[in-house]
Formats: sequence, C-alpha cells, structure tokens
Amino acid sequence: MNITDLKIRHKFENQNEKLKALVSITIDDCLAIHEIKVIQANDKLFVAMPSRKEEDGTYRDIIHPTKSSFRQEIERIILKAYTDYISLFK
Repeated sequence: MNITDLKIRHKFENQNEKLKALVSITIDDCLAIHEIKVIQANDKLFVAMPSRKEEDGTYRDIIHPTKSSFRQEIERIILKAYTDYISLFK
C-alpha cells in the first residue's frame, strides 16, 4: 500500500497547543482518511488516528492500521511531511 496523497491543515493560532496539525491521507488512490492528528507531547511529535469520545469519556480509534509496520510507515511519512511543511515557515 502507498500513500498517494497527503494534505496538512496546520494550526497556527496557539503555538503552545499540543495539537499541531490535522492531516488527511489517501491510500492507493482508493481510501481517504481524514482528521489524523499530529500532536506535540513533551519533546516528541506523534501521530494519533481519528477517534471519537465514548460515553465514559475514553477515546476510541475509528480507524487504525492493524499491522505495526504499516502504522510506522504512516507515522514516518506524516511526520516527515509535517516537519518539511513547518520548515517552510521558519
């Protein structure tokens, strides 16, 4: 599987906010996934899959990779695209 499109919606308003961007990807020109989050936690960026809040207050992913190797590849591609994008504004 290949990520054939990637769009970043960067959050410029508050630089201290943990949510840094929302990302949409398309896989093999067949499946679009929206609302992937790039989050800053301490000194590390990480990727959170789209989720919804349950009645008990917990969050549950509504879509996620089932293979860790594919998750790592998605994270690598998204974080590289995000850091490349941010470097344009520095």
